[in-house]
Amino acid sequence: MDNMPPQDPAAPPPDDNAPLPEPRLSRRAAWIAMGSVALALGLLWAASDLSDPHVDEPLDDEASDAAATGKPAPLNYTLKDMNGAEVKLSSYKGKIILLNFWATWCEPCKYEIPDLISLQEQYADDLVVLGFSVDDTPEQLKAYAAEYKVNYPMLVGSGHENIQDAYGPMWGIPVTIVIARDGTIARKQSGIRTREQFEREIKALL
Repeated sequence: MDNMPPQDPAAPPPDDNAPLPEPRLSRRAAWIAMGSVALALGLLWAASDLSDPHVDEPLDDEASDAAATGKPAPLNYTLKDMNGAEVKLSSYKGKIILLNFWATWCEPCKYEIPDLISLQEQYADDLVVLGFSVDDTPEQLKAYAAEYKVNYPMLVGSGHENIQDAYGPMWGIPVTIVIARDGTIARKQSGIRTREQFEREIKALL
């Protein structure tokens, strides 16, 4: 007891009822939480879009997505695919690029994968789909690609938060950036999309 530091008489007494500091979410937990919100919003948007084929305007809380339209896409990045090969994003300029930010643990992301595979096959001459995994390992991506017979490049995004920031802000995944042949962003979409919505955007750029 003699070694305890003297208390400041002016300091308020400790409050045993004071709330404990809230625990911080891990990056993956934050992605999952935000992705769940994106899934709910995406499903609502998809339902309204399918009921009225002329509705294709972003929601008010997706103003940042709308603001990206027409801006040059940051294609000056190089990263590796799941097989270790270097991939320059700029090498795909001249094609329509569907840059899909996702992860194997993201349930909403999985809804889009079969449609992306189908679109890559159908529009192979004009389109390249790029799957940017935000934090999966190459081994996880290889197993997933084999199981789902993925026919487009799977990019290892772990450690490349700078690329996510360049295409951000991102409040969750999936996020898809549709890039025109001239390298400008034609559409940024947070949340899931239907095949019909993707295809409409692709056809507009052919």
